Amino acid sequence: MQNALTPDAIRMVQEIAQHGSMAAAARALNLVPSALTYRLRQVEDALDVLLFDRSSRQARLTPAGAELLREGEHVLQQLDAVAQRVRRVATGWEPQLTIAVDSIIVESTVNELVEGFFALRAPDPVPTRLRIREETLSGTWHALLDGKADLAIGVIADTSVVGVTSKPLGEVLFVFAVAPHHPLAAKDHTLSDAEIQAHRIVAVADSTARPQTVSLGILSGQDVFTVPNMGAKLEAQLRGLGCGNLPECVARPYIDTGRLVVKATERSQRVSKVSYAWRSGSAKSQGRALQWWLAQLQSPTTRQALLHSASRH
Repeated sequence: MQNALTPDAIRMVQEIAQHGSMAAAARALNLVPSALTYRLRQVEDALDVLLFDRSSRQARLTPAGAELLREGEHVLQQLDAVAQRVRRVATGWEPQLTIAVDSIIVESTVNELVEGFFALRAPDPVPTRLRIREETLSGTWHALLDGKADLAIGVIADTSVVGVTSKPLGEVLFVFAVAPHHPLAAKDHTLSDAEIQAHRIVAVADSTARPQTVSLGILSGQDVFTVPNMGAKLEAQLRGLGCGNLPECVARPYIDTGRLVVKATERSQRVSKVSYAWRSGSAKSQGRALQWWLAQLQSPTTRQALLHSASRH
């Protein structure tokens, strides 16, 4: 069946349907009518259907033939698209670029970069498919190490790993914050570990698939409410479902409007140095899509916007 139903066979059915007769279609295909009829019967025999009603002088599509024509046109369009993509990929564009983005990264800034990428013309639209995957904590780093991502943004990079290049993205200051109606909000002194330990903490789940996961700021024996990402953690703390550390840039709009209260703690404020990383290789070995993203990340303004943005609230 697959040998019979080829792109040429689909085009043959198109010609017969368009011209309305075997003779006219044969002339258009530069075939003798008997050869065209033989080829059509081969396709019909393979599919075990009649594609054309031969009861009249005109070649009229049967319902099965009409369905083949509809689906066949889609197949031919897909084949043409694949051929175009193959030719474009040969120019140096990757078939797909996967970017692991940590949940502390400003989503709107990532989308602005995506918009700029999709607007590229080189000279045609770039053939690279883009995939963004949200990760948290060590999951962002492991997505790169495990080959699930080509670029990781917002990682705490291990510079000792061979085969990976990383560059600083910036620093993220964390503040301990609670909702105004949370019991800790009424405390007018520096909070001790014992006071914090008595209350539920909201923690973001490490997205790594590896057995060793990372957890930050959780005290021994403390009740933990685990959420999937930083946005869910912010929402939970705004509702008073728990306490915990939040990136200052994430919490700032809510602090300014009184929806979150920052509390001093005996532990010093955490400052995380985050990076962006990719698998090492010469510029010549890198695909053009990765090169474009790395070029954008060289901009201090872009790096700042990925970590700090008023659009978070």
